[in-house]
Amino acid sequence: MNSVELFAGAGGLALGMAEAGFHHKAIVEWNHWACSTIRANRDRGFHLVKDWPEPYEGDVRTFTYDDLSGVRVVSGGPPCQPFSIGGKHKGYDDKRDMFPEAVRAVRELQPDAFIFENVRGLLRPAFASYLEYVVLRLQHPRLAKATNESWRDHLSRLEAHHTGGGEADYRVVYQDLDAADYGVPQRRHRVVFVGFRKGLGVGWSFPRADHSLDALLHAQWVEGSYWDEHKVPKKRRPGFPDRHRRRIERLAVDGSQGKRWRTVRDALSGLPEPRERQAAIGARNHFLQPGARSYKGHTGSPLDLPSKALKAGVHGVPGGENMLRRPDGSVRYFSVREAARLQTIPDDYGLEGPWSEAMRQLGNGVPMQLSRIVAGSVREVLEGAGA
Repeated sequence: MNSVELFAGAGGLALGMAEAGFHHKAIVEWNHWACSTIRANRDRGFHLVKDWPEPYEGDVRTFTYDDLSGVRVVSGGPPCQPFSIGGKHKGYDDKRDMFPEAVRAVRELQPDAFIFENVRGLLRPAFASYLEYVVLRLQHPRLAKATNESWRDHLSRLEAHHTGGGEADYRVVYQDLDAADYGVPQRRHRVVFVGFRKGLGVGWSFPRADHSLDALLHAQWVEGSYWDEHKVPKKRRPGFPDRHRRRIERLAVDGSQGKRWRTVRDALSGLPEPRERQAAIGARNHFLQPGARSYKGHTGSPLDLPSKALKAGVHGVPGGENMLRRPDGSVRYFSVREAARLQTIPDDYGLEGPWSEAMRQLGNGVPMQLSRIVAGSVREVLEGAGA
């Protein structure tokens, strides 16, 4: 099933799409190191990208769709800095806002469906009007913004068209998904927009989350099976989490359902401790980055919980979100390979560039497993509808 990937980054969403069975006819990304990552993995024959086209390394606003046909799905993550809590919060006044380009792709390609994602900050009350604007534009992509029209005037025109009985081209739903709830060893919230062309008449809903904190606490502090699985003796286990005491007491009586959240310890299992670059062993991109330190608000990710959301940062990579915190309180940076595991990217998929640029690629991405689950659900519905 053919697709187009916009704002591809190092390939987190695109890799999940490929694993779900989509074939990318075009890859668009402006960042040089991200494009280098895609090219390097394609050239070394990584199975999911070996047949990908040459990425278009440039501004998406200069990309044309004239030579593309038979595209069933458009996917991508428009740059999230305008809405990120860690960014400058300019929103619709930020020139990096690329939602208009996502809409242009839908208007010109007229796919059966689309999948777009962004940061949870887009749901903040300050951006409520713009969120409505995004959804209405995705529903009515043919009602394009005029050259000199402000976004608020365009919003008013879209609202009038929508409430006045104007037919929507796409049925759109969106939801805030926590990747940890889908088996990713990272607390990473993404707002995912999914739309289907109206004429298809398909019914679709987001895949149900099947991993939970309750199941993890039960495995750790009621059964103890988590520690047994990792062969952690009692003297090396972290202290009992008093903030969850009542929850654990309830779980001891009622039990838990579903699968447990995956933790940093789960993700790093089997990897040796990272060493300096010249002594790196055991896995691609797995070397120690010195200089990690803990300070207020940046205390790292505990070993026995899902990690905090990896961050790219406006001015480089902040320390706290990309650090491991051991049970004894000591910290170190995650290696690039470890961070890739937290994004559920296979060990044989390499990241190009220095540590800061490789971590930036990962911090801007979507966990591959989350994208595979959502994309697979979309493909299943399209196939079932005979689309």
